[in-house]
Amino acid sequence: MAHRNDGIGEEGELFATHIGGSALPEGVMMRGKLSWAAAVREPSGRIYVEEHELPAPDSRPAWQRLPIVRGCVSFVESMLLSYKAMCVASDHAYDDEGETYASLLAAGRVSPVVAAGETRAVAEDGGEPAGTDDASASSPEPMSPVAFGLSMALGLLLGIALFMAIPVAVANLLVGDYAPTNAIAWNLVEAVLRIAIFVAYIWAIGLMPDMRRLFGYHGAEHLTIHCFEHGLELTPANAARFSRLHVRCGTAFLIMTMIVAILVNTLVPVASWAEALGLAGVGRAAFVLASRLVLLPLVAGVSYEVTVKWAGSHPNLWLVRLVLWPGLQMQRLTTRVPDKGMLECAIAAMERVRATELAAGLE
Repeated sequence: MAHRNDGIGEEGELFATHIGGSALPEGVMMRGKLSWAAAVREPSGRIYVEEHELPAPDSRPAWQRLPIVRGCVSFVESMLLSYKAMCVASDHAYDDEGETYASLLAAGRVSPVVAAGETRAVAEDGGEPAGTDDASASSPEPMSPVAFGLSMALGLLLGIALFMAIPVAVANLLVGDYAPTNAIAWNLVEAVLRIAIFVAYIWAIGLMPDMRRLFGYHGAEHLTIHCFEHGLELTPANAARFSRLHVRCGTAFLIMTMIVAILVNTLVPVASWAEALGLAGVGRAAFVLASRLVLLPLVAGVSYEVTVKWAGSHPNLWLVRLVLWPGLQMQRLTTRVPDKGMLECAIAAMERVRATELAAGLE
């Protein structure tokens, strides 16, 4: 096998593609300009591929394409899209007993030969497209709006509690009430706590076997995109040559939001506002937490401009490498070296998205 480079970025890309993606339970989602596709390894060993259209790029209102604003819009759209892809994966990665292909293979209940090269796909309307060999394939039932909203709300509350409320509370205990005289130290302590909690959280969940496989699919996504950017044929052997780190990864974006938050929270005079309102103790801490939530769209928008628009377009600049170095190092925790089967899933999703774009004349 050729070398695997785990350094920052990849030298010699022919182009920087707009295609991105995310890892799924036993699969990968790839998103292009016209569609997104989820490729999932079924318990039988076959790869199930489901594709859905995306709104035309030029159909978005002009205000949603403004700098900073486009980052917020993209973040929300990406979260919703990832959740939909997760629903597809959950409907196809597990059998009636909750077993996956990996667990069945480990138990000797399925042959690895079955998986090689077999795929089945569904069309946009849920029917079987021409040329497939399984007429029984169907699109999964969509999640109800109530269940979807409840799940998103619970996830959001957990994220706020773990990565915002706890750092604010601990910083308030260590540094004291947030005030103009200690604002810089307070913001630094809060940021360090937030990053430490995030790193510990990722490390801890990475010990779980299912998460290790998810991180392997995350690595497969990155290797496949690198392979495509180098203009090579999309095969597991070619993809395996590249790095599992990528500058446009969502992990780098999350770390960048924590770094940008230090600057934004320091420049915005939240401490002065709290003093002017006469707040102290728990009341002031609650006000600071509320300010973090209000400023989050600005933080996310700026981070998007840095990691996606600037860094994604200039991946080999030394300044890009320096700015994104912390986020790229985090990818060593959020990715694993994928196996051949994981790469097959990532390639199946990439090929489906690319086929749609090529058919529409989009290069």
